Amino acid sequence: MPDPASPASAGLPRRLASLLYETLLVAAILLASAVSFYIVTPGVIEGVMRLALQIYLASVLGAYFLWCWCRSGQTLPMKTWKMRLVDRAGTPPSAPRALLRLALAAMTIGAGYAGLATAWKRPHEPIGWILIALGLGSLLWALLDRDRQFLHDRLAGTRIVGAQAPGKNHTATKPA
Repeated sequence: MPDPASPASAGLPRRLASLLYETLLVAAILLASAVSFYIVTPGVIEGVMRLALQIYLASVLGAYFLWCWCRSGQTLPMKTWKMRLVDRAGTPPSAPRALLRLALAAMTIGAGYAGLATAWKRPHEPIGWILIALGLGSLLWALLDRDRQFLHDRLAGTRIVGAQAPGKNHTATKPA
C-alpha cells in the first residue's frame, strides 16, 4: 500500500494515453536504430545478422527505458502526461528494479504487441490471439488492482504517480 504522504497514482486513462504515445516514440526509435544497423552492416540481414539486429534493437530500447526511469523516473511521454515512475520509497527506481519492470512489461505488454503482429499476418493461428490476451490481461489487471496499477508495476514494486514540475504552484492565482 502506498504511503499516504506519497503522490497520488496517475489515473488509468492518462497512463493509457501515455502508453499510446510511448508506442509511437518506440516505433521511431526502433526505425532509426534499424536503419543505422542496416547502413553499418553489409548485405542482407538474415540468420546470425537478423539475431544481431534483434539483440541490438532490444538493447537500444532497454537502454532508453532504463536511462529514463533511473535518472528521473520519466520518459518523454510520461513528462508530457505529467507522470513519473517511482519505487515503494517514492524515488526513481534502482537499475535492478527498473530492469525487472522492463522485463515484466516486455513479457506482458510486449507480448501483446507481438500478438498483434502475429495475428495480422496469420489470423487463423491461435498464438497471436493468446499473446494479445496476455497483453490485454496485464493492462486490464489495473481495473482489479487496489491501487489501479498495471500487473508489471505490481510485480516489480513500482508505480506511476502524477508529477508536478519542481517549483510550480498550481494553486497560485494569475496576475490581473
